[in-house]
Amino acid sequence: MTFAKLSPKQKTVFRWCYRSDSYALICDGSVRSGKTAAMSCSFILWAMKCFSGENFGICGNTVQAVERNIIAPLMQMTDITYYFKLKYIGGGRHRLTVTGNGRENYFYVFGGKDEASYKLVQGITLAGVLFDEVALMPESFVQQAIARTLSVSGAKLWFNCNPDSPEHWFYKEWVLKADSGERPDVLHLHFEMKDNPTMNAEKIARTENLFAGVFYQRYILGLWVVAEGLVYTMFSRSEHLFNIDELTVDKLSGSLYISIDYGTKNPTSMGLWYVDINGHAWRLRESYYDGRKQSAPRTDEEHYAELERLAGELIDYIDCVIVDPSAASFIECIRRHGVFKVRKADNSVLDGIRDTQTLLKLGCLHFSEDCTDTIREFGLYRWDMKKPDDVVIKENDHAMDDTRYFVRNGMKRYLKELREEESLSTYSNS
Repeated sequence: MTFAKLSPKQKTVFRWCYRSDSYALICDGSVRSGKTAAMSCSFILWAMKCFSGENFGICGNTVQAVERNIIAPLMQMTDITYYFKLKYIGGGRHRLTVTGNGRENYFYVFGGKDEASYKLVQGITLAGVLFDEVALMPESFVQQAIARTLSVSGAKLWFNCNPDSPEHWFYKEWVLKADSGERPDVLHLHFEMKDNPTMNAEKIARTENLFAGVFYQRYILGLWVVAEGLVYTMFSRSEHLFNIDELTVDKLSGSLYISIDYGTKNPTSMGLWYVDINGHAWRLRESYYDGRKQSAPRTDEEHYAELERLAGELIDYIDCVIVDPSAASFIECIRRHGVFKVRKADNSVLDGIRDTQTLLKLGCLHFSEDCTDTIREFGLYRWDMKKPDDVVIKENDHAMDDTRYFVRNGMKRYLKELREEESLSTYSNS
């Protein structure tokens, strides 16, 4: 990757760090807007010009995220590799050593995924820190990393992120204070996809199709907005429902899954899914049992009997059953019968909602007209407006949960292909 051509905002990123009044830079806005690549490159160039023999921090939500989003692209940037030698050590050290022009500096990678992560950066002195996706990090971790720079003259901070809720601590403490002039030593740059020279109209349109709802507002428009109203506003009866009698299921070419949101007193929702060779998923039929309404909660064995009934004539072709990870006893019950492969579902709520929205918007998810409980919940599943964070109301969510489990597991390969295609839009040569 080379920066043969830069947008005006990217040029500002490269020049900002050499100003005498600069302390922190915030680059927020849409995905694929060129902010991360420009910040990563300029961070290394600044460190190598201004320091030698110093330690720096590169922080992300996880170490793996930093390695994927920062370290790997840096290794391919000719604007860096032409002048410097880069050596990255993974394992337990997670250190990038950059050498050149008679200088050598060390860039340590840290993951700030939870409140306990602040301990990872204690005891080290840093001459600068790059925070990648800072909105995903707890405030305690960020503040501890900043504290590690206070004894170094000329240390600077670099923040990038996609927007979150306007109640988010980073928005209140950094973005708003930079915009109001309360922090004159902090520069806030808002990026859009048009600020990335590698993004043409076709790439922008393709990326826009990957997001919907509140995630479209944040990741495409780059707005700090509250999640409100229906979660799946893009669900359409005319676009997403089908007549089961008109679908041919190719058991040998496609894949079959059953996803389950398990409940004892709460409803248990099961869905039988067929994924065709084109990456389209079809919810063929479902089972929805509300123990409260029936006044007769089911045992695990009774739930298992219903699982076999749902599979029906396709039972020998089911690739796996994807189950609510909290349902330990039911998972063990399924394994004990030895008929199905069983997998604990990925229960990442917001990631699952975002991926489900993406596949709905792309027209990759289809539901039989007979799946009445799923259809009903699509019209009721809402964000909780009383909560400052992104939280869904825990009502009318059981078919929504089992659908989310299926998407995060059964559609994993197709989602990965979409994300890889999206990434290529960022790191293609100018």
